[in-house]
Amino acid sequence: MTVPERLVLVILDGLGDRAHPSTGGNTPSDSARTPNLDRLSAAGQLGRVMVLGKGIAPESDAGALALLGYDPVADSPGRGVLEALGVGVPLAPEDVALRLNFATTDGSGAILDSRVGRSLSSEEARRLAGDLTAADLLKDQAIHAEVRATVGHRGVLWLHPTSLGPLSPEVSNSDPFYEKVGGMGRARAVEHPKVLPVEPLDASQEAARTARAINLFLERSSARLEGHSINAKRALAGKKLANQLILRNAGRLPVTAPESFAKRWGRPGGAVTEMPVERGIARLLGLADEFVGPMGADLDAALKERAVATRAALERNPFVYVHLKGPDEPGHDGDALRKREVIEALDRSFFGAFLPAIDLGTTRVIVTADHATPCILKAHSDDPVPLLIAGAGVAPSLPTGSVVKFGEAACAAGALGTIFGRDVRTLADRPIPAGR
Repeated sequence: MTVPERLVLVILDGLGDRAHPSTGGNTPSDSARTPNLDRLSAAGQLGRVMVLGKGIAPESDAGALALLGYDPVADSPGRGVLEALGVGVPLAPEDVALRLNFATTDGSGAILDSRVGRSLSSEEARRLAGDLTAADLLKDQAIHAEVRATVGHRGVLWLHPTSLGPLSPEVSNSDPFYEKVGGMGRARAVEHPKVLPVEPLDASQEAARTARAINLFLERSSARLEGHSINAKRALAGKKLANQLILRNAGRLPVTAPESFAKRWGRPGGAVTEMPVERGIARLLGLADEFVGPMGADLDAALKERAVATRAALERNPFVYVHLKGPDEPGHDGDALRKREVIEALDRSFFGAFLPAIDLGTTRVIVTADHATPCILKAHSDDPVPLLIAGAGVAPSLPTGSVVKFGEAACAAGALGTIFGRDVRTLADRPIPAGR
């Protein structure tokens, strides 16, 4: 058995799930038609990944960093910085960046929808962000506050001190759905979500100043959003208002950047990404950036485009990290049937186009997820996620001609067992004998 010449890590965002009544009491993956992944499963080995650990429901950035062989607490500069890197914000060492969502509240701070019903267009978000930036809402605090809209309801808050010294990332989240742990964010269940006051996480003057400024910004921005012409039009159209920002995972540029992927793992690499945070991870780790942007209305066409981009990246790099957002959103929406449809499209138009174009005798393919997003929960969870490894140096764990259905059930019984996210990258380069 040989070490693979080329290696592809495909992360299907939020793939993991639980049994759901809409899909016949099965998970979306177990009930989906996935002939390409099924054949790949029969040719390789299956298992599960506990991405971070029991009781920890990771965000996408934390899960991806772990699967790439990094410590999401120690090695991550924070979700805000990763998002900022992904959209080219020229952060200075004294700056702080936070991930933001445009959200809908009832006026008293209760969150009605943390994603504005997913109906806020990127253009609407850009106009709202531009007006908030132009207002210079923290000028009297000697801080320039810039809002960068990214995709839909998502964005970045960039805080740059104009005097009085640097800001601190040691502040809590106003977003109640996520908890900050070092550089990592982890999801948490909230029964009655409200916008939280931002608190300093240490006793420094910098943290106190930063927390105070963020709370002031949230108060002032909410007042401007409430009366904005875009929200007036949305109200007339019966749409949810983007009347509040919720913030999480403050960070700043690390004094010492984490070790590059090439140096740590001995393989230069590329990345095919759709969203700013994954693009930011690629830039942080020195992976060649193959950004394809968010999927459009034609899911199959977008997935075929990603298959072509992945094949091209693999020709230039011995390692490629691919991050496909598809399954996560229907998981958050609680739509198991839609999640199954997305998984079938991934099999049909990404794997169906990509797998015939590569040589599994020299290339190894790893398919897994950065976290589970069970439809029954409508949120991230700590559930283990499916793992499939096939191709060069991987002996099939079952006899030739065996039929395998890719999904949670088969992966739970797979020969690879259950491993931690940090172990996936270590396992990736090793020969894997039958019945490991």
